[in-house]
Amino acid sequence: MKPPAARAGSAQGAARRSSRRQFLQQASVLTLGIYLAPARAAETADAALPVRPFEPNAFVRIGADSSVTIIAKNLEMGQGVFTGLATLLAEELDANWLDVRVEGAPADASRYINVALGMQGTGESTSMSGAWIQMRQAGASARALLVQAAAAKWGVPPAEISVANGVVSHQASQRHTRFGALTSAAALLALPADPVLKNPSQFRLIGNPFVRRKDSHAKTNGSALYTQDLKLPEMLIAVAAHPPRFGARLISFDAGAARAVSGVVDVVQIPASERVPGGVAVLATNTWIAQRGRDALQIQWDEAAASHLDSGQLSARLRAAALDGAAAGTGETRVALQKGDEAVLGSASGVQLQALYEVPYLAHAAMEPMNCLVYLTEGGASLWNGEQLQSADQAAIGTLLGIAPESVKITQLYAGGSFGRRGNPHADYVLEAVAIAQAAAAQGHRVPIKLVWTREDDMRAGYYRPAFAHSIRAALDANGALIAWQQRSVGQSVLADSPFAGRIKDGIDPSSLQGSAEPYEIPNVRLELLTIKDVAVPVQWWRSAGHSHTAFATECMIDELAIAAGVDPYQFRRGLLASHPRQRAVLDLAATRAGWGSALPARAPAERRGRGIALHESFGTCVAQVAEVSVEADGALRVDRVVCAVDCGMPINPNVVTAQMQGGIGFGLSAALYGAITLKDGVVQQSNFDAYRCLRSSEMPLIEVYIVPSHEPPSGVGDPGTPPIAPALVNAIFQATGQRLRRLPLAGQLAAASA
Repeated sequence: MKPPAARAGSAQGAARRSSRRQFLQQASVLTLGIYLAPARAAETADAALPVRPFEPNAFVRIGADSSVTIIAKNLEMGQGVFTGLATLLAEELDANWLDVRVEGAPADASRYINVALGMQGTGESTSMSGAWIQMRQAGASARALLVQAAAAKWGVPPAEISVANGVVSHQASQRHTRFGALTSAAALLALPADPVLKNPSQFRLIGNPFVRRKDSHAKTNGSALYTQDLKLPEMLIAVAAHPPRFGARLISFDAGAARAVSGVVDVVQIPASERVPGGVAVLATNTWIAQRGRDALQIQWDEAAASHLDSGQLSARLRAAALDGAAAGTGETRVALQKGDEAVLGSASGVQLQALYEVPYLAHAAMEPMNCLVYLTEGGASLWNGEQLQSADQAAIGTLLGIAPESVKITQLYAGGSFGRRGNPHADYVLEAVAIAQAAAAQGHRVPIKLVWTREDDMRAGYYRPAFAHSIRAALDANGALIAWQQRSVGQSVLADSPFAGRIKDGIDPSSLQGSAEPYEIPNVRLELLTIKDVAVPVQWWRSAGHSHTAFATECMIDELAIAAGVDPYQFRRGLLASHPRQRAVLDLAATRAGWGSALPARAPAERRGRGIALHESFGTCVAQVAEVSVEADGALRVDRVVCAVDCGMPINPNVVTAQMQGGIGFGLSAALYGAITLKDGVVQQSNFDAYRCLRSSEMPLIEVYIVPSHEPPSGVGDPGTPPIAPALVNAIFQATGQRLRRLPLAGQLAAASA
């Protein structure tokens, strides 16, 4: 790896360059280790055998000190994936949990592909389901080799060898040893073709609530390494100037005032390309200086093709298209699903309802804003960041630099949240970082460059959960049974013009509709999608992707239909789940634990209280939630309690499942109550948490989580806790006040209605 530029012609300079070269070579293969207390001293390996690393597969490395290093192919962004993956492998290995540490895997799809995504990456709550067999087989294979090595060493049959808590034993001869004494011998053996996996009744780590997370210690003592923490020799911080309106392009800039800021090293123009809009970046010795320099730039933008959209205009357009697609002149309405007879809707003898549900743009607002550290090498590039889509980003960077994707080395660090944002289908901020490093190198700064977005950049420079409108017409027969459902959904496509565009079939982005009208038994269903294509606001998936807005529309409409039918909303849902016992069991558990049907006493003379229920299935996990709310006379709303039931298959770590349900509910409440990105004349109005408000600690309700026992393969928990909470909340408000709210966010609507 070519070292950063330095002064030539001196012995001291040569020594410094050599030292920097060694540091950067080490840093380029830096992997994240979790600090643990030192392992107990291992037995000395046979002197006749050389000490060699024992790496039976891509997912585990066992040291001579009996340490067990597990390689996690998925990004740890707070969801507990490092702990989950380690649990699966350590269970079958029969490792001592105290000996286990976790590293993030390098970018290498040949070894670390996520089959569900078709690439290496983390998303769609697939980490545990995709690794359920793979990681267990990796652990079982390593265990089998250790058993063979011990059997050969002691001259006994392998069947007489047992392994427990990191110790290999032969009971008859009272011999035992820890893993470290067997690694050299085990490394010489051939992998078993079909390792035997445990029966769930034998699990001691999987499903154990007392297994501690592997990232909590480092995150509480400050040793956890995030992109924002990483420093390399001669590294410069880059802060970029983004256009105030989407679609604007750079005309010119004056960097005089920026260069005058003490600590500013240089100002570079970011070259525009197919994926990078171009702009200006300030390079400095720290983030604060770079930000001050960026703010001092005088920039002229070409806004001829820029968006001047107002949120009100977009909302009106979405509503009109949802109610009458042809009249709106927005685009072509496509039929995504036609089941049964669509004529039933018009001829139903009972009640017919129509409602329009609206959701706004939403920011991801992760605790750690976007950032990425880049070091360009001769014929390659090394990156360090909280990497969510390794394969897609490697390909995008390779195209930008004109190199093979495998020449892009990515080291996975912790991410301070993502909620989908770091898995950008256009690789936006990662490509921006690489483009800045290119420009810096062209001006003589071939050094590590760390791009840092401020919170304001993170809020205003895109990407967002798309705004959507859902128009639903439904019919009940004379007996109050739901017999027809017709839904038209209108919004932007996340997948269009992205590496994932191949998922679009017949013009239909499946992520725009996922979860609509599900999981209910409705004999006649028609789902339509109208994709808006001429809006410049960049969009991408947000926590739970399309489920985040389709669940709101579906579960609110189901509630309205129950009221129209004169049936309890919980019982109405049960009636639509006759052939869905799993979903019905989750619904029953939530309702029972919440005390559904019992009275909620008012605690003040004018206080109104209510319960609302919602059920939704996403990414293979079924979640039911009951929200309890209180509404004051002036419309002030308080969410008192949420009861959550979840069936996620085998709960690998019940505490992680509970935490993800709690976090998903809090995240969803923030969006339901306050979340909205709005535009005025094309300019995003929110820039920080003062205007993009999140749920405060004092507003967090009591949350009870109940996990359905299961021996089925696990499904995801990172996303599924979020979709049901908004409709459960809205349905509870209706029960308390009789007011039916169909637009998010809710802030101000109750007060206005009460006034």
